[in-house]
Amino acid sequence: MIDILITEDNKELSTLMSDFLRAEGYTVTVADSGEKAVDIFEKYGARLVLLDIMLPGMDGFSVCERIRKKDDTPIFILSAKGDKSDKLNGLMIGADDYLEKPFDIDILLAKIAGVFKRRYSLDEVVSGDLRLNKSEKTAFRNEKLLEMTPKEFELLQLLVENAGKTLTKDFLFNRVWGSDSFSEQQTLTVHIKWLREKIENDPKKPVRIQTVWGVGYKFV
Repeated sequence: MIDILITEDNKELSTLMSDFLRAEGYTVTVADSGEKAVDIFEKYGARLVLLDIMLPGMDGFSVCERIRKKDDTPIFILSAKGDKSDKLNGLMIGADDYLEKPFDIDILLAKIAGVFKRRYSLDEVVSGDLRLNKSEKTAFRNEKLLEMTPKEFELLQLLVENAGKTLTKDFLFNRVWGSDSFSEQQTLTVHIKWLREKIENDPKKPVRIQTVWGVGYKFV
């Protein structure tokens, strides 16, 4: 998963932001149009989106709405449009912050650091009898270590962190295997089977990882 997706058609500005963010240790991908941003996000995901409004083709407001329909990833709008109505519109459709250009790069970096600290610094995720340690990439059931591959852990973490949501097969596959061109979607089915064998009381009658027929899976 990408740390930060920059959607900005001004190459000079996107390069400047990328350089500063990478210097802070973030992984960064740049999209120069709304359509490219949506495509990248749906394939690989992002922990935070920096979004210009005035883009070729699909504008930033539309991108924000598309992302927000499926995901609660933090979105910062960075725009030269400084009217109150634009700011209210951006916040109403789901943006977490709205910074008017030109903005202070140090302020932007501080805001991003705050989001990552609050949202992503929690090292453990607990759900019932399951406990996941994200930094060590280990999973426990009733405090017993579960043997699992990195991909199994990544898939389980994604499911647990989106508990109660139906996640499509395409979404899960692209998030976990999107950059691996040698994998096929059948790999997802196999990994779901392996996870059920490790976390379900009866893997043949799964309760925690439920199949939503024709769509994908939901963690309960």
